Amino acid sequence: MPTLGAPELLLILLIVLLIFGAGKLPEVFRSLGSGIREFRDAADGDKKKQKEEDDLISS
Repeated sequence: MPTLGAPELLLILLIVLLIFGAGKLPEVFRSLGSGIREFRDAADGDKKKQKEEDDLISS
């Protein structure tokens, strides 16, 4: 899986800046961070649930 380097991240930031404008940029990144946090929390919840089920089965 390819990784994102500094040039790629700068290009993405420039495109986002052109699409949303400088005034909306903090709001866009705030909502993006919130979405990522929700996704991680859901993934961690699934891992925790799977571990509990595995522990229950192995007991």
